[in-house]
Amino acid sequence: MTTRRNFSTGAKWEPIVGYSRAVRIADTIEVSGTCAVDPEGKPFAIGDPYLQTARCLEIIRTAIEHLGGKLEDVIRTRIYVTNIDQWTEIGKAHGEVFGDIRPVTTMIEVSSLISVDYIVEIEATAIVTH
Repeated sequence: MTTRRNFSTGAKWEPIVGYSRAVRIADTIEVSGTCAVDPEGKPFAIGDPYLQTARCLEIIRTAIEHLGGKLEDVIRTRIYVTNIDQWTEIGKAHGEVFGDIRPVTTMIEVSSLISVDYIVEIEATAIVTH
């Protein structure tokens, strides 16, 4: 039987909505859509696509590492943005983390995220091979 491990950041909305930041089953880790929040759960770097992307990726890294993976295990990211014209700044931050790892990725413009303070949300999938 395969063991399921959930990782929670302790955000107040996780039990309300009924989700985990990340879940690991066997060698696969899935990370929920992640927005840029500070340690208190407040929006981080409002209006700055580069800093929001970097913060999302920090949170994702922490979740993956907590479940025994590392960024090199990431095989896919999905980036949801509210303004596709900001793709170069978002892509730069993504590339600084994944430039050598090179997961598959998709960037999708959406009409809005959970709050107008968020302009980037990122999901990730990792397969742990070590």
